[in-house]
Amino acid sequence: MRGGDRPARKVRIDLVKITRTIGCKSHPRISLMIKNAANNLKIVLILAMAIFLVGQQDMLASRQGNREIPDFSNRPRSEVPVEFTWNAEDLFPSLNEWKAEMKSFSRDMEAIDAARVGWTASAGKMLEFITLTEKLGLRSERLNAYIHLFTATDDDPKYSALSGELHSVNVRFNQKLSFYNKDILDLGGERFASYVNEEPRLASFRMQVDGILRLKNHVLPEEQQRIFSLASLFSGVPARAANKLNDEMPPAEIILKDGSKVTLNAENYRRLRRSNDPEERSQVMAQYWRNKKRFENTFAVLFDGAIKRHLFSAQVGKFSDCLEAQLFPNAIGSGIYHNLISSVHENLPVLHRFLTIKKWLLGLETLRYEDIHAPAFKSMDKKFSFSEAEKLIKASMRSLGKSYSNALNKAFAGRWMDIYLNKGKASNAYMINVHEIHPFVYLDYNGSFGSVATVAHELGHGLHSYFSDKKQPWAMSQYPIFLAEIASTFNENLLMEYMLKIGKDDQWRLYLLDRHLDMTMSSIFHETMLAEFELAMHRRVEAGQALTADWLNQTYLDLVRQYYGQGQHVCEVDDYIQSEWIGVPHLLFNYYVYQYSIGRIASLALSDMVLREGPVGAERYMDFLSAGGSDYPLETLKKAGVDMSRPDTTKAAFRRINTMLDEMEMIIARLNKSG
Repeated sequence: MRGGDRPARKVRIDLVKITRTIGCKSHPRISLMIKNAANNLKIVLILAMAIFLVGQQDMLASRQGNREIPDFSNRPRSEVPVEFTWNAEDLFPSLNEWKAEMKSFSRDMEAIDAARVGWTASAGKMLEFITLTEKLGLRSERLNAYIHLFTATDDDPKYSALSGELHSVNVRFNQKLSFYNKDILDLGGERFASYVNEEPRLASFRMQVDGILRLKNHVLPEEQQRIFSLASLFSGVPARAANKLNDEMPPAEIILKDGSKVTLNAENYRRLRRSNDPEERSQVMAQYWRNKKRFENTFAVLFDGAIKRHLFSAQVGKFSDCLEAQLFPNAIGSGIYHNLISSVHENLPVLHRFLTIKKWLLGLETLRYEDIHAPAFKSMDKKFSFSEAEKLIKASMRSLGKSYSNALNKAFAGRWMDIYLNKGKASNAYMINVHEIHPFVYLDYNGSFGSVATVAHELGHGLHSYFSDKKQPWAMSQYPIFLAEIASTFNENLLMEYMLKIGKDDQWRLYLLDRHLDMTMSSIFHETMLAEFELAMHRRVEAGQALTADWLNQTYLDLVRQYYGQGQHVCEVDDYIQSEWIGVPHLLFNYYVYQYSIGRIASLALSDMVLREGPVGAERYMDFLSAGGSDYPLETLKKAGVDMSRPDTTKAAFRRINTMLDEMEMIIARLNKSG
């Protein structure tokens, strides 16, 4: 289970997304691509995609038999063998070709000015204009992806400089399309429908247009909307300031039992809270959060400001509350959010059962909140070469059919992945997708089983995009964020099922189950707890009250104790945990974290369906992967057989969790019997 102050998540990076936010005045497919480019496509905390695979990293140079996991972490990019790197030449043959295309693109975008005149006057003119912007958008996507492949893996300053040049081009491109949403709103749904009847090729843009038109009653008159949109210049300040304060806060120092003096920065904290010594774990966590508490009033002001900004946007957009405003663009009712919290409350005994098992694995008489990060297994150091990881992943996904297997073959053989760390390449894992090319997967492979699961996870993202691209036109190929963590965790589920099938050693099976359930419980229970805390914050501000440190502390502590079962004597939670909310910046992402819980529940239901139904279930799952953004997310899931509005879905997920807990208890009983 994972608590606060989490590192940057290993997230999925999309160069482009459909944007349906109030105040967004540019072409929806392009606007967020420009925003990402404006940040030089750096890894950001999102939702984010996800608690998954956030654990202690194994040593890079480790042996399995007589094999070594390659270690390039202190070597320049130029010394990494090409077969371990992603193939940027799939985008452009050379950097010079990329530079030439950037100049050409910068010149060709000028055609927008003439083409925009009367572009909604007829079906033909509309198709002509959208086709032009789509072609330009595809070119921009490839330009941004290519330079990101270098800035992400090589610290040569020339790449950062070129990325900065492209950023200026991106900003100009975005500005040229600033009229797009307003013109669609003026056009209206009936007229667009008549255009589609006249020119069927416009149907490819129906979701894009519908996404804009859905907000028609929530958009201000043009001049007021322009003024409101200027609020985006400072709207993210509280969240950014909270992150900066977390980074720049003077760290505490502690003296460990061995006499060593340690500065408790975030990295050392995450390492030491996994100590094998319970007293040391308690000392580290207590000192770390008590140090954060010194700044709790400042953090409270920042949280209060961020939530009030959410309320401002919701009220300007004529929504009943912040939750409705955030869920509305994806046609998700508030009931989904509330049902998630209710379902998780009903199943808290499942979490408590797992924590009881963890207490036994750790050999503790009393489980404390500090212990949930401790490694239950100290000697499970199996290492897997990347070729072995490839074989395991391919074998575990075989039930999905030939199309999926063929795509995996392409991913491994076609250099879609950048595998190992090198000097200037940060430790992370994510996927970027380029339409009509293929996904690119960023890894920091180290040979641990966690690393194998990371590859499966990121390929889940990648092949979700791959099959969406194959089936859907560009305008509908991008699946919404709500669905982003389903295919990735689905792959983790299938990999786990396969490993349990071939694994015969009880200790190894227990390790696998503990590891998988640790992440599953975290995604479902801990993230839902955070979602409930976030809801409470918004409700308080909506009621006209301020977020104070005292209120935040008590509300958070009460939730942790409720979820982790202090009242049932499952897990003891000390008072200092009240400050843990300070280390969770995702709480300021405006109703984002709940999607991690939804994603894990949906993936468990889908993997259960595939395993039970065989080829029929696999075909439905492949249809889900191919749907992209062709419908709203809840409808896409329904077509795949997962209805998030029905209790059957959550029941299927918890049924599978309980089955794994049953197996853990049976293994423990055998181990106890054998002495």
